[in-house]
Amino acid sequence: MKQTIEAVQQQLDQLRQQIEQFNYQYYVLDAPTVSDAEYDRLFRKLQRVEQDYPQLVTPDSPTQRVGAAPLKSFAQVAHNIPMLSLNNAFEEDEVMAFNRRVCEGLEVQEIEYSVEPKFDGLAVSLRYEKGILKTGATRGDGYTGEDITLNLRTIKAIPLSLSIEAIPELFEVRGEVLMLKADFNRLNQQCLEKGEKAFANPRNAAAGSLRQLDSAITATRRLMFFAYGIAPSEDSKVPRDSHSAILQFLKTLHFPVARECEVVKGCPALLAYYRKMAAQREQLPYDIDGVVYKVNSLVQQDRLGFVARAPRFALAHKFPAQEAITRLLDISVQVGRTGALTPVARLEPVFVGGVTVTNATLHNADEVHRKDVRIGDTVIVRRAGDVIPEIVSVVLAQRPNNTQLFVMPQYCPVCGAKAVRTDGEAISRCTGGLFCPAQRKQSILHFASRRAMDIDGLGEKLVNQLVDNAIVRNPADLYQLGLLALANLERMAEKSAGNILAAIEKSKHTTFARFIYALGIRNVGEATAKDLARHFGSLDRLIESDMDSLLQVPEVGPVVAQSILDFFAEAHNREVIERLRASGVSWEEQTDTINKASKNNDISGKTFVLTGKLPNLTREEAKEKIEMCGGKVTGSVSKKTDYVVIGDDPGSKYEKAVNLGIALLDETGLKKLLQLI
Repeated sequence: MKQTIEAVQQQLDQLRQQIEQFNYQYYVLDAPTVSDAEYDRLFRKLQRVEQDYPQLVTPDSPTQRVGAAPLKSFAQVAHNIPMLSLNNAFEEDEVMAFNRRVCEGLEVQEIEYSVEPKFDGLAVSLRYEKGILKTGATRGDGYTGEDITLNLRTIKAIPLSLSIEAIPELFEVRGEVLMLKADFNRLNQQCLEKGEKAFANPRNAAAGSLRQLDSAITATRRLMFFAYGIAPSEDSKVPRDSHSAILQFLKTLHFPVARECEVVKGCPALLAYYRKMAAQREQLPYDIDGVVYKVNSLVQQDRLGFVARAPRFALAHKFPAQEAITRLLDISVQVGRTGALTPVARLEPVFVGGVTVTNATLHNADEVHRKDVRIGDTVIVRRAGDVIPEIVSVVLAQRPNNTQLFVMPQYCPVCGAKAVRTDGEAISRCTGGLFCPAQRKQSILHFASRRAMDIDGLGEKLVNQLVDNAIVRNPADLYQLGLLALANLERMAEKSAGNILAAIEKSKHTTFARFIYALGIRNVGEATAKDLARHFGSLDRLIESDMDSLLQVPEVGPVVAQSILDFFAEAHNREVIERLRASGVSWEEQTDTINKASKNNDISGKTFVLTGKLPNLTREEAKEKIEMCGGKVTGSVSKKTDYVVIGDDPGSKYEKAVNLGIALLDETGLKKLLQLI
């Protein structure tokens, strides 16, 4: 007798609940209650019922973890609240200094901390909407990550759904994806049996698995997830008193949380926890590279706030790097994007901290001489912070008689241009600028990057082909590219070539600040580029500037000023700039004033919020014009906001501005205020 839809739905609900409970007991509690065979039997039964009733399949069903069709690439996801990194400490003195700063900032004698292991994995965010996992993303640069939702859905430790009665409608969990040591060993054994290359360490294995374009491959890898926090929320359903309460709340939602998490008081307890975890490190089921200290009280966290890209209330205390001994075969010199000449040690291969190391940085000539490193020496190699290989010291007792001293070359080893070392700097630099082949690819990539000229599609592989085939030698050559030259490149059809050319053409209309940043002048980042654009108003004024006029720019000191002077003193740099302008690259210049911000007191120092779509200006163009006049643009409306600029479909920011009585501007009003009309 055929079952009713209601009966089938009831059966599906029961099967799904059973399987998810078994997943929780196995992956989170590490206490399985059924055999693998029984689990597989129930899972196959669920699959059969869903095959018979496809209309009843839901996104949060356990069967939907098995992967989907391969993706061509990962989409970008902007984090609503940035995923900031932590400051690191390597010595106990640094931890004591951190604790002292926290106590002084809060005006207390002792602090309660939440302490936890620092996983050696990949940080991710999980966004739940109305209880259903909708988006999963990597940390990326902290502000924008990659959409890896399909891959994260294959991890059985991650709940696909949560009780909406227990959480806000929008709920974001943050944690770490990693591979347990046992699963890593099992995966490598499988790789070796298949004749494939083994992974170097569990982190590499997890990263490679999580970034598969085919989520079906990810589903075959046993990845684990541990939650360590949530995005800040004002909802009453979420604990708002302490970090440890948040961890306990996550446990009740069936998220895995490290069992080694504790709450301690005072700096001695922090150091005791660090030493305990260091002693247990090898016995843990997963890799850790240190421990994390967080002020437990959320109120105290808010009071301490953030500095730059890191919170003041938290610290990562890293374990000492693992070391090994090997022989230094040679010292070569690498040339970076900005022309920095860096000596690099070429080593006999040695296994350090889970990877085979063949090269190690020597930083600069002073460092080589300070450590008395010579070619032919036996050296101690360390992966500083478990990441960057470096030479710690020389084993003098094993020094042979035929070692060779290292001498930093006076000319660039790549292009032959003169290498100079500025007074007060430890690094020598190539003066070849944009014509040095070693700097060429990175200079073009930087020029085309999103925050510079924003040439969509001009990525590393394409730039490599353009440079390797001598089609492009500097950024100005990009604007001379033809369809045929692009279409003949590997994996570049006529349509793709046309899209690249259209993006290049679009980039001709930019802003002065973006253009300055795109030039890749040493020590000139985005903020400095904006300051220079605001101050000088035109490129000719900037090129003709001297030390005195540059030092009048906010935040520009002698070092930055000298970098700017050196850049424009190079004839080939000026030649490339003139070719760019001749190709049609242009921006709006302020030719009537050197510092418009100082003459527009209605704008300077005022805070703006943009909402809705403006008729003629893009969000970025409006922001640039406001900043050119000394104002600043933020993303949210508050009592400190001076103006809200509204376009079509302004949303909740408009309503909040009205409620707070904040001045409203349309595009015409903004232009009038900026004295553009």
